[in-house]
Amino acid sequence: MDNRPIGFFDSGIGGLTSIPYVMKKLPEERIIFFGDTARAPYGPKSADTIQHFSLQIAHFLKNHNVKMIVIACNTVSATCLEYLRRVYPDIPIIGVISPTARVVSKRCAPGASVGVIATSVTVKSGAYEKKIKALRPDLQVHSAACPAFVPLIEEGIIDNEIMRLTIKYYLDEFLRRYDITDLVLGCTHYPLISDEILRIYPHLRIISSSMEAANAVELELKKRDMLSSARSENHIFVASDLSAPFLQMIHRISEGKKEIADIHFYNLDL
Repeated sequence: MDNRPIGFFDSGIGGLTSIPYVMKKLPEERIIFFGDTARAPYGPKSADTIQHFSLQIAHFLKNHNVKMIVIACNTVSATCLEYLRRVYPDIPIIGVISPTARVVSKRCAPGASVGVIATSVTVKSGAYEKKIKALRPDLQVHSAACPAFVPLIEEGIIDNEIMRLTIKYYLDEFLRRYDITDLVLGCTHYPLISDEILRIYPHLRIISSSMEAANAVELELKKRDMLSSARSENHIFVASDLSAPFLQMIHRISEGKKEIADIHFYNLDL
């Protein structure tokens, strides 16, 4: 048993979509989440810049005595996972891409055409294609960068005509050209628009990296015998900018119960 908190981080608010799954599956666990909202989105940035930002946040979480670090961000998982594992070999660090690829390999029909939508950096890395094809060589995997999704989501532009037009702009031709049957949301921001995607394309089977991150946390903690026996303190949510969408997401996660979450601002030498 290990009653220390689990550290989560993301470039902005997207990683928060993993937190309700963790709270439900592992109610005894305490969470410290860091959202780098002041510097989001990470998708258009260089891999070196993302690595620098991620190291700052991992150091912050390490100083808060977390027992595990969860990279609740596909862009960071694609570019920094192995680097952070080398820097902090004494802390289990997990990303979201490998767990999601394993689910794709189990759920998809033989020869299925799988679409992956993600940030430009994640698509450029080819991480999803490599992981999925290593497990299921028979699957056809196609990726599309959707760079406008994250800034729109960060601004709270989700359930409206602007977002619907943006979805159609990115996905109409992509889904048609490759006859996509299964769509991987390769960014933890994207579950926030999954309902909109399904309204436009109801035939799709969606696989969310946010849900699979929570499943991976449970498996890893059980394997290492690091599950918590009790949660005696509040969850902590920290941001480099306490933006309105960040605060709204915390309120949604905590269902308005202020006693389960503390919210803080932290300046990472911005």
